[in-house]
Amino acid sequence: MTRAELTEKIVTHKIMNEIKWSDVAEKVGQSKEWTTAALLGQMSMTKDQATAAANAMGLNLSPEEIAMLMTVPSRGSLDNPVPTDPLIYRLYELVQVYGTTFKALIEEEFGDGIMSAIDFEMDIDRKADPKGDRVVITLNGKFLPYKTY
Repeated sequence: MTRAELTEKIVTHKIMNEIKWSDVAEKVGQSKEWTTAALLGQMSMTKDQATAAANAMGLNLSPEEIAMLMTVPSRGSLDNPVPTDPLIYRLYELVQVYGTTFKALIEEEFGDGIMSAIDFEMDIDRKADPKGDRVVITLNGKFLPYKTY
């Protein structure tokens, strides 16, 4: 079984059993964002986390499948250079339109550097609005200045 096939197995089981990522995350002891990323193949889990996730989902995973959840992934591995899924594309579009603004404002505030995607937290919430509920995405990464040498 490949990691992509394991992801498909996990997602299919989740859908068929009407499981919420947040419920699995609670049993794993991590955020819903991190746990979802891990189960979708973008983070590596410890053996205890992988076992807790499988148990929370009622999913019988083999030792090999648990080991796959523990393996360091190939992160950012989208199939296409430009995403075609509408929701992912809108996030891509957001970076295309506002990326230079993010960069300019971060550099003005912090200096020459980057926001870490390793020392990083993400939070996704719903905000009620009379004109239609809003999606609130908070990205919180450590600032890493470029060094001179």
